[in-house]
Amino acid sequence: MVAYAMHLPRDPLFKSVRIHPDDEHGKQFEFSGWLARRGFSKASSSGKTTYAGDCTDVEDRMITINPKSGLGDVVAGIGDRVKGLHETVGRLMGKPHSGRQVAVVPCTDLT
Repeated sequence: MVAYAMHLPRDPLFKSVRIHPDDEHGKQFEFSGWLARRGFSKASSSGKTTYAGDCTDVEDRMITINPKSGLGDVVAGIGDRVKGLHETVGRLMGKPHSGRQVAVVPCTDLT
């Protein structure tokens, strides 16, 4: 999820990238440290968790972490379109979304 979110700001057309982790992702993944190792620092905090808020880097790329379910795991706006990542194809088919949706699957023997 976060690796995909890091990929999106490379495109200058994207205005923002938002990550919406669920409670389990928040408990099991250290967002701030992972982003810091990739040159991002916390610009602002929000909500009750230690990891929620805006993170920016020296190139002015911004990733917002907002632990709110139902918004898509990773969402980026490009003009009036939205590009989103859901963990499984089933989530893509679960409810209609405007814009292009992308499913990311790890490259393993099982998948």
